[in-house]
This record gives sequence, structure tokens and C-alpha cells, in this order.
Amino acid sequence: MELLKEIWKLTLEASPYLLIGFVFAGVIKAFLKDEFIQKFIGEKSTKSVFWASLIGIPLPICSCGVVPVATSLKKQGASSGASMSFLVSTPETGVDSIAITYGMLGGFMTLVRPIAAFFTAIAVGITENIFGEETKVQEVKSCCASSSCGSKEVVAEKSLTEKLKEGFVYSFTDLFADISKYLAIGLVIGGMISYLIPTDVIQSFDGNVLGMVGMLFLGIPLYICATSSTPIAAALLLKGMSPGTALVFLLVGPATNIASLVIIQKVFGKKSTALYLGVIAICSIIFGMLTDYLFQILGINPIASIQETNEMIPHWLAFGSSVVVVGLIFYFEVFKKLKVKFGSKENVIA
Repeated sequence: MELLKEIWKLTLEASPYLLIGFVFAGVIKAFLKDEFIQKFIGEKSTKSVFWASLIGIPLPICSCGVVPVATSLKKQGASSGASMSFLVSTPETGVDSIAITYGMLGGFMTLVRPIAAFFTAIAVGITENIFGEETKVQEVKSCCASSSCGSKEVVAEKSLTEKLKEGFVYSFTDLFADISKYLAIGLVIGGMISYLIPTDVIQSFDGNVLGMVGMLFLGIPLYICATSSTPIAAALLLKGMSPGTALVFLLVGPATNIASLVIIQKVFGKKSTALYLGVIAICSIIFGMLTDYLFQILGINPIASIQETNEMIPHWLAFGSSVVVVGLIFYFEVFKKLKVKFGSKENVIA
């Protein structure tokens, strides 16, 4: 029961901001056109790397869904550097993860996380432009749960109401379906950390570079999106882990996983994949150390910052939002899958 209480506590903290993030994700989906993205990242230059990194920050696309999108952009003429910058900044952060970061990690981490993602993406893109090799583009498929994750369709001009409706449908169906499983896992793991792991064990990672390296080895192979990694980071912070060490996990986990790295290797080549992974790892450590330094010199208490944002949301709103989030997770991960399973059996019988 104590473990369930910890999981529910994290859910209460995350859900209101998570729903706000999905609303903004729907708005972005409704109004951001493919042509706008392609216009700014079509050439091999530092400028295109900058725009690719910047455009990727708010986009609500998961770490596997971004691979076919970046491949499509490269096929349309984007440089490898710009495409790889997009591959970094897009999954490392997004409007949904920015919102939940504010609710679970506090205001300062909400600034640090996208800034670190932005500059990491620029570093990856510039390194690729200098040392990487241009390769022929191969068509790849997404490893996401939904068929439309990361897909781009050419559609006729629609009214404002139709655009918003389409954006919100995408946000609360396709996008939520893609992350629902991993969000649930993140909340459960966060609850387990809060309940099971002693505080002194977590505090041993405080400002320790070795601990940051450990976060690299933990985060690189995992498939975990920016949103679902946040409850885990929050639990680690509340147990005494340094903000910088938690940031390493937040940067590396969403941008790297075995499935996406295999696809990246096929599209961009082994050398570019090694550069991609190496630059992300180095930048994560640098920004982790810088974050700890900033928290120290500014005198910011990360736990107090988290508690301050938690107090901003009334309990009734947190409870209602949690019911909605848990209901959506149950729908996509239990009800819908059972419906598909038994529906397919009925078709076989028929």
C-alpha cells in the first residue's frame, strides 16, 4: 500500500502539467507545416543546424517516431548535420515534457532541460557537418506504437476549428498511445525509487562524475521518452540525487535507445552514429556538471523548488487530472489491446 501511495503521489504531481502539455502539443500539431521545417534546415550549414535544433525543441514526437521524420527531411534535401540535430532536440524535450518538468522538477530545471537539449543538438549537428559522411537515404519505419507517429500527410487547407480538432485528436490518441506504456513504467519506477531505495544510496551520486557516467550506461540503451523519464528523475531528486546527475539521465535516455540507434546506423552510417552517441554523452556530462554548479552558486534547493510548484495546483484539479491520465493509460494499454485481441479471435471464428 505504501508503494501504491508513492506511485499515486507522483501521478498527482505530474498529471495536471501533463494534460497542459498535451493541449499545447495539439496546437503545435495543428499549425506547424512540413514546409516550414524544410525551409529552415535544407542546407549544409551551421544556420540549418541551429534552426533544426530550435524547431525540434517544442515538437511532441517520441524518440522512435522522430527517426522517420528526420529521414524524410534528409530525403527532401536537409543536411545530415541538420537532420541529426533534429534527432537530438526533438526527443530530448517537447511541450508535453516541458510542462511536466515544471510540475515535477521545478522552474529552474524547466529552463535548464530544453537549453541543454538545444546546445547538445547544435554540437551534434556541427560535429556531423565537419566529421560525418553524407550517405544515401534509406526509407525507415517508426518503432512507435501508433501507425501515425511521426508521419507527415499532405492535406487540403482546413478551417481553424478543423485544425485544432485534428491536433487535439492526434495529441490525446496517437501521441498518448505512443507514450502511455512508458509513462506508466516511469511512474511505477519513480514510486519504487521513492519507497525502496535508501536516501543515502542516492545521495552517493551527489555531484559525482562517476555517478553521471553511471546514468549514461543506464540511459543509453533504454527506450524512454522525455515525458516518462521525468517521474524517475523527480524521484531521484527527492531522494537526494544532484540535479546535474538527474539531467544526464533526462538528456541521454530519450535521445538514445537500442532500437533508434540501429535505425540511425542504417540511415547515417556507423561513423555518424558513433559521433552522435559520443557528442551526446560528452555534452550530457558537461551540462550535468554545469547544472550542479548553477544550483550551488544560486543557492537553489531542488527539493524546495519541486515542492513549491506542487503547491500551485489545487488538490481537486490534481486528482481529476490524475483520473483522466490513469483512465487514458488503462484505455490504451489494457482495454484497447484486449479489444483488438478478442476482436481478432472473433474474426478468425467468423
